[in-house]
Amino acid sequence: MTRSKQMGAAVAQDSQKVIVQVVRLVPCGGVVFYASVPGNSATSTWCGTSRTDNRRQLVAILWEYLRARECPHWKRPYFSNSAALPIQIVHDTLGQPHLLLGEHRGPAISFSTAGEEVWAALCGGESDIGIDVAGCGEFQEGYPVHRVFHVQELHQALEIAGGDLARAAALLWSIKEAVAKALGCAFHLVDPRDIHVYPSAVEDGGPAFFVRLSGKALVRFPMADRRPIAVRSLPQAETWLSIAALNWPRVWAKYSVEL
Repeated sequence: MTRSKQMGAAVAQDSQKVIVQVVRLVPCGGVVFYASVPGNSATSTWCGTSRTDNRRQLVAILWEYLRARECPHWKRPYFSNSAALPIQIVHDTLGQPHLLLGEHRGPAISFSTAGEEVWAALCGGESDIGIDVAGCGEFQEGYPVHRVFHVQELHQALEIAGGDLARAAALLWSIKEAVAKALGCAFHLVDPRDIHVYPSAVEDGGPAFFVRLSGKALVRFPMADRRPIAVRSLPQAETWLSIAALNWPRVWAKYSVEL
């Protein structure tokens, strides 16, 4: 069996255990595919080599799912035989991940770990994305919510969370963390209170939001003053899963390969 057939067989086997879900983000207009695997026991076959590498397992499954959906952004001629292309996870200088398909830049990808689950989201378009999963147990009584969240956004989150402060805090944190990942930076470059969350609608599966920046974050990302960042948040038992997307023009910086 050839290497590409081995990888295809492994992906098909893994896909039977993993449920890929789809969410559309407006105004970015694209779809995002996301899924999770157990972080403590998942073992995958990658290019014929057995290894406990959850991120690579998720990348393989999500990429095959994206190809099957024939997303127009990834129907370019050099992806026609993409099953044979080596797939790598690469990072720019700030650590933001993308896929590298052969010698060509692939879609944006983002990861989050929550408890024993590893989550990944893959963009079906050309937007940058971020995913984060936050649990209510992280925000118990005594957590300094007013050092992280604005009064108005916390009030709105409480309405969505049915008055449960821990659940409201988990919702807001997952949104802000997902936005920081989509921006390609971390909270050492962007303060959580420079990320302002506004509810926009309640859609199938969970609420939708748009986000604007202020302070040093807006200085670093001035495009946010004209193009708000879209976020969808989805309840997952005792956690919130949020996915942020932005389609600002950017130059792809030098990258390093994840080994």
